[in-house]
Amino acid sequence: MGLTVKLKSIDCAGKTLSLRLPQIMGVLNLTPDSFSDGGRFIGNDGCLDVDSALAAAELMVAQGASIIDVGGESTRPGAVVVSEDEQLDRVASVVEQLSSKVDAVISVDTSSPRLMTEAARLGAGMINDIRALTAPGALEAIATTNLAVCMMHMQGQPDTMQHRPEYLNIVQEVLEFFRQRLADLSVVGLGKERVLIDPGFGFGKTLDHNLELLAGLEQFGKLSCPVLVGVSRKAMIGQITDRPVKERIHGSVSAAMIAIQSGASIVRVHDVAATRDMIKVHVAVNGELD
Repeated sequence: MGLTVKLKSIDCAGKTLSLRLPQIMGVLNLTPDSFSDGGRFIGNDGCLDVDSALAAAELMVAQGASIIDVGGESTRPGAVVVSEDEQLDRVASVVEQLSSKVDAVISVDTSSPRLMTEAARLGAGMINDIRALTAPGALEAIATTNLAVCMMHMQGQPDTMQHRPEYLNIVQEVLEFFRQRLADLSVVGLGKERVLIDPGFGFGKTLDHNLELLAGLEQFGKLSCPVLVGVSRKAMIGQITDRPVKERIHGSVSAAMIAIQSGASIVRVHDVAATRDMIKVHVAVNGELD
């Protein structure tokens, strides 16, 4: 039995994203240090190769991604903090061009209020915030836009989050975190119709925590918000399969399948084509969401 999600679609700055079928968010990291593909779009001169990044995004859309998540700052454990100016320099041109080039929602992976408002101006439809709008000014910034927003749970910060994370009951604690954040959003007039939640696999969580969270994913249906799950190529997959980052495709797709079977509306992935094949099989057996 999957999650009970009332929303059949979500408004992403005027672009409707249907949630009747599981959707794929393709990862486009414009960073030199992301854990899986850092430096992929950095040229020999040290500058961002915009054309290569655009081509990669267009390929992911052709393979089945309905969202492209553009990131200008790595959030892997121990990642270095990047200034707002540098993040904006990395993502601005790509976001602006993609918004007119592809028939997909453009998401910007940021916690910066300034980048949130700039993303709206550049044509993005969604903000993907690992800090769940807790940065000073973030709530107010998102409220001034018509962007959808995905709030993620994280214990600690990227530089400290894997230093002995502890929970008494991880599922209940993450649920309570989101209940509070949704209440905070209502204060600034942001309704659930624009909000997604991400339990934050690997962000301040051990392998056991991640497995318990995945096993209890159905409980997040109590919040009546679409759930986004990102497990692609993460350390938890490596710990289970004993595979290096580049060889975690099968484990990643398997974990994404479990998430979808538990009702996740969106999976954030590096391997779009393989994930799309899995979703096609899932839909063939189970049909559309009721």
